Amino acid sequence: MRQETIDVSAAEKWGEGLVAVAEGENVHVRVRLESVHEGILVSGKVDTTYEGLCSRCLNDVAAPVEVEFQELFAYPGDEATDFEVQDDHVDLETLVRDAIVLSLPFQPVCQPDCPGLDPATGERLTGSSGEEQPEPIDPRWAGLQDYPSDHDDDAPRVGVENTEKS
Repeated sequence: MRQETIDVSAAEKWGEGLVAVAEGENVHVRVRLESVHEGILVSGKVDTTYEGLCSRCLNDVAAPVEVEFQELFAYPGDEATDFEVQDDHVDLETLVRDAIVLSLPFQPVCQPDCPGLDPATGERLTGSSGEEQPEPIDPRWAGLQDYPSDHDDDAPRVGVENTEKS
């Protein structure tokens, strides 16, 4: 059994969504390698930082990522395995990259209660002036806006006369 600590830079951008680990970002890996009958059991923990955009308000967001992983690197043989020992070495890059990318948030937020953007104006609600926006007009009634709103309240009303007898 051996324990190693490795600090490397990400060789390329890891992730494709709203957030990703940037190329050149420091990746700190603590790994434990154990010899077992089938191969080498690799257990470890990875620490790094992701950057991107908040999914609600589109502000910049950056946060730490900490991921644990465990995988068996099998000795070459007849059976097909995902990871194999190559010349008494194990290549951790794919394993570490996959563990980090799968742990990135699908819809990251800058704060847990981020209100997002105003649907009418597109302004960030976190930094809005506090003015209440007018209610949007239902498109089915929008045609009535063209009619004049001034009417003569003194005009006689046409209707049924009250003919009740007492």
